Parts: sequence; structure tokens; C-alpha cells
Amino acid sequence: MIIHKQLFFLLIIILTFQFQSNSIQFPCTPPNQNSYLFCNKSLPTSSRSNSLLSLLTLHEKTQFLCNNFTGIPRLGLPPYQWWSESLHGIATNGPGISFNGTIKAATMFPQVLNQAATFNKTLWFHIASATSVEGRSMYNVGQSGLTFWAPNINIFRDPRWGRGQETPGEDPVVVSAFAVEFVKGFQREDDAGGLMLSACCKHLIAYDLEKWGNFSRYTFNAVVNQQDMEDSYQPPFKNCVKRGNASCLMCSYNSVNGVPACAKGDLLQKARREWGFEGYVASDCDAVATIYEYQHYVNTKEDAVADALKAGVDINCGTYMLLNVESAIGQGKIEEEDIDRALKNLFPVLFRLGLFDENPLKQMFGKLGREDVCTEEHQRLSLEGARQSIVLLKNDKNFLPLIKDNVASLAIIGPGANDSSQLGGGYSGIPCNAKTYVDGVQMYIKQTSYVGGCLNVSCESDSMFVEAISVARKSDHVILVLGLDLSQETEDKDRVSLLLPGKQMDLVSLVAAACKRPLILVLTGGGPLDVSFAKGDPRIASILWIGYPGETGGKALAQVLFGDYNPGGRLPMTWYPESFTETPMNDMNMRADPSRLYPGRTHRFYTGETVYMFGHGLSYTNYSYKLLSAPKGLNLLKFTKADASVRKLYQTEVGIAHIPIDDLSCDSLRFNVKISVTNLGHLDGSHVVMLYSKALPAIKGAPKKQLVGFSRVHTTAQGSAEASFDVDPCEHLSFANEHGKRILPLGEHTLMLGDMEHSLVIGM
Repeated sequence: MIIHKQLFFLLIIILTFQFQSNSIQFPCTPPNQNSYLFCNKSLPTSSRSNSLLSLLTLHEKTQFLCNNFTGIPRLGLPPYQWWSESLHGIATNGPGISFNGTIKAATMFPQVLNQAATFNKTLWFHIASATSVEGRSMYNVGQSGLTFWAPNINIFRDPRWGRGQETPGEDPVVVSAFAVEFVKGFQREDDAGGLMLSACCKHLIAYDLEKWGNFSRYTFNAVVNQQDMEDSYQPPFKNCVKRGNASCLMCSYNSVNGVPACAKGDLLQKARREWGFEGYVASDCDAVATIYEYQHYVNTKEDAVADALKAGVDINCGTYMLLNVESAIGQGKIEEEDIDRALKNLFPVLFRLGLFDENPLKQMFGKLGREDVCTEEHQRLSLEGARQSIVLLKNDKNFLPLIKDNVASLAIIGPGANDSSQLGGGYSGIPCNAKTYVDGVQMYIKQTSYVGGCLNVSCESDSMFVEAISVARKSDHVILVLGLDLSQETEDKDRVSLLLPGKQMDLVSLVAAACKRPLILVLTGGGPLDVSFAKGDPRIASILWIGYPGETGGKALAQVLFGDYNPGGRLPMTWYPESFTETPMNDMNMRADPSRLYPGRTHRFYTGETVYMFGHGLSYTNYSYKLLSAPKGLNLLKFTKADASVRKLYQTEVGIAHIPIDDLSCDSLRFNVKISVTNLGHLDGSHVVMLYSKALPAIKGAPKKQLVGFSRVHTTAQGSAEASFDVDPCEHLSFANEHGKRILPLGEHTLMLGDMEHSLVIGM
């Protein structure tokens, strides 16, 4: 038998890999378990790390500075790939993941922005936990690592950002809460500090531009003032560490105020000194190389490696450190102790994961395997996430829900409506059983016709319009599925317009003119869209945002359309008009500046017109609120740390209308707000309650209003439920001054919930 040469070498590689995998002896299994001190699990991880470090040569130490660790045979240390991805399910991105084994697929949960639209912390935790189970299962069968580089918790600052879909939206309170729930659910840390998997909060910091105009993420210098850094960009990362106890942070490509993020020692060390970070810092992939190759911040490759290591980077995704660190030592730019420090941050995470301890099948989570992936439970969770994330933006005359028995025929028009690859968005994996929007609707209406309308989402041609119009004329009801996909927004690709791509708007207008009844417009994608034309058009009865709902998105949409699920999602980002694209994307300022016609960003500071506001979302029923309990005032005098003379200044000095939170005993100021929510309709539904605050009188730089907290409560028809908010004035009622110090305004604060307002006076 003659074997083709390339096939022969491929076969050799496969056999070699299988042989190596089967022959790997974990260093802490018999007969070696008593040979090394680092194998003693009763010792603190720091002692075990020091023990392992003492056994390594300099060259062996450098091998750990790369994401693809090749192993140290003499110590029995196996190869390890640090880079795996799990943004909303186990993803194909990253070399640590393989679907070419006993596990062929993994549950594709809704994209992160979709999850944010549920405003359901419990759901976030459960999705992260389920993803962790599937990740650990894949590790046990040799198809993934244990260190995953998720979540993405950058603020969705600009609607054009191609990766905004990967984030929990624009509000730092929401993004912070998501970070905490994801990390806790994913890492499953036990009382002894052991981890099921390791999560990594990225990208530190002020990263939200891919490629716009002459700006690229590899060279972009994000100029961020201290005020915005403190109360917008930094809170998610601070909370990820302090409350989530993340075991990894990833520094970003961009520079921050002239210094590459991965060389910004004050930032990386602040995480350790002030936030209590005890994990490892990874660079974004090739971000160490960009310090020299793209940003030209230093003169040599060795300088780039030295700056990153000294700043606090512990491992380089890529090979730049691996290839240049020994040369940097030889040139006296760093010392071996700099590498030792990095390894002392890396090794504890590996020990907490049990990587070296024994065969994974004999560890605590060793029973997890193929049967724990794509389970019915995870599929139900994915469906629940998709249903809760759908946002009903418009519903004239209660057009929805459709009554199944009254729909004789139905047309679905849209280039992605019958394509399951459109469901996941960025950083997706191979789904277990993806169902398209057409599949979902056909479960209700057999007489369903589908046409693309456009060749693809770019919709550069109207050649398919005639067929779409013809089908629309013949059908009882029409659903248009349009919007965005990864050809329009993704990593390394920002948008330049907020309008529907190509000729999609023309398709909407022509089909609307041909329909017997007003049509239903379903919008896909993560980026905000200016659909003002549809918002005001009576021929378009209902508009829904479905984003990237994951593999069960088709079923979820159908259940909402036909009333088997009452929508309750809300927008986690502001939808701006097309005129916002005149605002430079590289301007990082959050606050408006009328002197230069700068409108500000996000619902906290934006002063311009909106298409749909942050938090907008309708339901098939109406709700009313009743305040059950909340304080009417807070007297800060007995809670200040300052001496009597300083207190007098707060009381009497003209213009002193605030107090630095550093001068307060914050834990003693916490209070609770209780709300009753009543469902006024005839359908059960889950409802997102959003509590805001506003300070009066206004202080320069104060937000228009800011989110205090949110809760998703389930209500029965004509029934009531309670929501409770724990309010920390130092966190929820404060903001940063121009010097980056958080201050609490004195005087009247207004707590707002829908149309309900409650006055809270803070004095001394």
C-alpha cells in the first residue's frame, strides 16, 4: 500500500502525539510522589512553588514564560497549553481547545451582551458554572486546558466597537456584577483555594478600539483622565479581583496615557497592592511584541521583554519572552529574580488547579467526561438565557404575541435567518444542536416560507428583492431578520456606520409596503443600530433585538413571538443615532464637553438624542412599583474618620458640597431599599427592576444619573413580588472628581425606579 507523503507525516504526528499523551507521567503520582517537596499537597502553594522553582535551571524557567509550555521531562512535568477560551461556552479560539476527540461539541450559550440583557445575576453564575463543567470535562479527556482567558469585561464605550458583543455592556455596575458572577461560577473555588478552572479578566485596560480610521488596537494610545479611569474603566477589573477573586488578569494591546498596557507597572502593581490580586498576569497575544514592533516604545526586543516583566507580566501569549528573555538577562536588562517573581505567580495557579498532582481522572472533578457536555440541563439553561435576553423594542397596538391559530402562513426574510452559524457571534465553539430562526418558527407554523432577501448580511445587491417582495405579498405575516453578523463587527473590525448594512433598509421599506399586515423586524448582532426609520413607521408593528442568542436562539425567538414566553430583556447599551459617528472613536472621555460639542458617552453622561435608551425593554404586560422601605436621610457626622476641624469645613465652607469617601466609615452607611413589583396584566412574566440615583445639586462631572442596582423578579399575572437592594453610598451614590478620588455629594439624592422617585438627604 502506497501512502501519500503528507498523509504519512500526518500519521506519524498523530501516533507520536497519542504515544506521548498516553506515556505522560504526572510528577506527583507514584513512584514519584514522595520525591519532590512540591508534590506535598499539605504544604501552602507558596511553599510548593518555591520548591519547584528551586529545581529549575534558568533555561527551564524561561520555558514557562510562553503560553505553549513544552514540559520538562527530567521532572516529569508534562506539556501544557495555557490558552483556552470560554467566553460564552467552550470556544474554538485558542490552541488549548480541540473538538477532534470524544467530545465533538459544547453548549453554545448566548453571547455575553445577550446575557447582560437578562440583568439576571443568578443566570450569569449558572451559565459560567455550566461552562466550567464542560471545560473540565474536556480537560479530563485531553481536549482542553485548565486556564481559560475569559471574561471580557471592558466597557462597551463606543457603539462602533467590533468586540462590544463580547462584553456585558456600557454600565460599570452591570459589567462589574457580571465579572464577579462569571469568575465565581467558572472557577468554583473551594475553601482550600482549589480551582475547578481558572478565569482571566481581560483586557486591562481602556481597550475598546480595533481598527478605526488610522487607529489600530496595536498602536492606539488611550488617553484617559483620572476621573474616568476611577469610575468607568477601572471598576469592573477591581471588582473582578476583590469580589470575584479572579486568578488571572490580561493586559491589553493598547497604550494608556503613553505607556503600553503590558508595560504599565503602576497599573499592574495596583491590582496586587490595592485590590489584593494574587493570580498571574498574561499578556494579550503578542502584546509584548507590540511594545517594540508596533508601538516603538522601546529600542530593542530585549527592552520590551524587560519592561513587561518588570511591570508585572508573568506570561506572554506568544513567543517574544521565550525567545528574548535570556538575551535580556545577558545584556543586564533584567535579572533571574525577575523571572522567579513571574513564576511565583504562575505556579500557585497550576497547583490550585491540581495540574501536576495526579492523573486528572483521579482528581476531585475526575468523573466529569463526555456525558457531562451538551446535557439536557445545559440546553435548558441555554434556552432560558436566550429567552430572557430578547429585548422587545417596539410593539404597536400589542401586535405581539401572534396567535398561532390566526396565522395561516408566514414568511421569514433575511440572509441569516436560516443559518445556524449566525447564532453565536465571536468566540463561539461547535454547538450541540443549533436551531435557526426558521427552524424555531416552523415548530409553530408549518406553512412557513423562507427567502434570503439579500445574498448575505452585507446586502450589497438588491437582486433578491423581487423574490422577497413576492413571498411577502402572499403571506399572512412577515418576519424580517436583519442586522449584523461577524462580517460587520468582530475582533480587529470596527464599524463605521450605525445604520443597517448595505441595502437592508431598502429591503425593509419595500417589504413593508408589500405586506398585508404590519411586519415584525428582528435585529441581530451586538452593535447598536440606528433604526429610527423603523421605530416611527406604522407598517413595522414590532421590533425585537435578539443579538447573538446562542444555539437555542431559534426556539427562543419563536416562543417569544407566539407568546409562550413573555419578553423581559433590557438593552445593556445605549442605541445612538447615526450622527454619533461624527464623534471621534479615539476620544476616551466619558463626560460631555459642550465647549467642543462633545456629547459624552453611555447613559451616565451622554447628552444627545437616542434611538433607544440603556435599559429600554418592553413586555407583553405592564408593571407598577411601590416603595416598601428606604431611609429618608443619612447623617454622616458619626461616620466620618476626619477630625472635628475638618468636619466643620464640610458643614460651613462655601461650595463644600461633598465628602471624600476615604473620610467615611463606609460599612456603617449601608442601607436597604425594598420594592414591590405588581404585574398588571394577564400573563406571567419576569421583570427587570432597575434602581437609579441622581445627586442634587449637580456637581461638576456628576453623572446625569447612575445605576445603583438591578434585579430580575418573576411575577404571576395580577401578582406581586418583592425586590431588595443593598445600597453602599460610598460605592453606589458616589463618583470620581477630577483628581480620580471618589466623592459622595451632600444634600438631596433622588432614588428613581421607573416613574417613582424617593428623596434621600445626606448631611452632616
